[in-house]
Amino acid sequence: MAITVAELVAEPQLGLTLMAGSEGRDNRITWAHTSDLPRLWEWVTGGELMMTNGLSIPADAAGQVALAEAMVDSGASALAIGEKMHAPELRPEFLAACDRLPLPLINIPYPLPFIAIARSVAESSLLEESHRLRQTARVYDLLRTAGEAGDHWQSLVRRLAAELDADLLVVDRRCLHPWHPEGRPLPDFLADAWAPSPGHVTPAGKNFQWHRVRGRHVLTMDIPTHANALLVVLPNSEPHPDAVVLLHAATVLGLQLSQTVLSLESRHRLAGEFLLQALDGRLGTAEAESRLAAFDVPAQDFLMASVSADDGDWLANVHVELWRHGVAAASLKRNDRLHVAVPADAADDLLLHCAGPGARIGISAPATAAGIQRALQESLWALGSAQANKLALSRYAQGPSWLGLTGFEEGAALVQRLLGPIFDYEQSQEGDLLVTLKTYLDTQRSWQKTASALFAHRQTIIYRMRKIGELTGLDMGETSTVAQLWFALQIHEAMRK
Repeated sequence: MAITVAELVAEPQLGLTLMAGSEGRDNRITWAHTSDLPRLWEWVTGGELMMTNGLSIPADAAGQVALAEAMVDSGASALAIGEKMHAPELRPEFLAACDRLPLPLINIPYPLPFIAIARSVAESSLLEESHRLRQTARVYDLLRTAGEAGDHWQSLVRRLAAELDADLLVVDRRCLHPWHPEGRPLPDFLADAWAPSPGHVTPAGKNFQWHRVRGRHVLTMDIPTHANALLVVLPNSEPHPDAVVLLHAATVLGLQLSQTVLSLESRHRLAGEFLLQALDGRLGTAEAESRLAAFDVPAQDFLMASVSADDGDWLANVHVELWRHGVAAASLKRNDRLHVAVPADAADDLLLHCAGPGARIGISAPATAAGIQRALQESLWALGSAQANKLALSRYAQGPSWLGLTGFEEGAALVQRLLGPIFDYEQSQEGDLLVTLKTYLDTQRSWQKTASALFAHRQTIIYRMRKIGELTGLDMGETSTVAQLWFALQIHEAMRK
């Protein structure tokens, strides 16, 4: 068992004296650490005796009281100050705060070397080290035994919590939602305390930090290998779980999450292959229904959502976010857009949350497996409407009109009427008319800029534009013609699968 403050002060060879905080004399000291940095509490992992020559002690009463409170909040067992060194006068308010908290305040007589205190703590911790090694072995064995259970994640967390005598929760540091769909939410007192600043739970970005929230010690620490996965530890008793064992527990949780995500990625690839075939019309209705059901998406009542985002890397993780929030989905990323089939009761705010900041979403009307291709057309149309009207989310036939049109059938008819002859020509001639037209309009109808952008001669661009006029029967010199073609190109780009 680790040495207590009272036992350390009682060692005659050290000559230590307790200046304040006597009610904390039963605090157990897991380690002795020396630091003279200004923010002394940032180097506490829980249970330490922090020793300083006084440079860390503020000169004013308010600063000294704040130091004492921060030390207790971070889980320090005691504070020791070397006499006749650099410490300022210890204010009465500081001593009173140490008594109130309590924070044992120890005087180190001059010239006792700090190493003598550290050695006494280390020697008394030999038995504790043996206990730590045995507990660490049990922690890693839990990963094996939990893998044999049906509910791997819940079983592992529950058994780890029993081993550590603490409540364990794994949340997303950005939103404080459970990281795993089977995970428990934060208790109300933590959710209320941290709600104003999700994404900044750990002060100064530290990955291992003790806090004191509503009178209770709480540890937050990163789960290795999983960005934004945060382990929250609420000890049920004293002494708190060993810091080293907690680090191993976080590693075990990270390994379990890695296994889960690996399985999820395999399922995601299968979903992408299915959607690619279904959206291209290569699957019959019965097969599409069976495959949707395999991904827990209702084949007779689902939505198709098309998502675009400035950050393309975020789109690659939307399927993970949906899984984490308990939303069944089958997704496919194509042409810088993500297409996702989700149950029809999926909430708009949840889809926006999973899609991430800056994303725009177009959602189809409720669909069946037989109408999955139409659902894609509707979601693409709704996405174009969302982008044009600067909306985060738009539902087909429910949002504002786009380019004066109410549905994708009208848009498809306009595209076919204006650009159909160009499509037909390019299929037979392998020309560059469509890209030339788009570049010409994007460069404000400049022959020279279009030629430079396409690395072609100016006369070549003039020839292509005349050819477009011949094929469509439109006068390319008329502003109305240019406007119609621009509208058609906008729809064509938006509706590309």
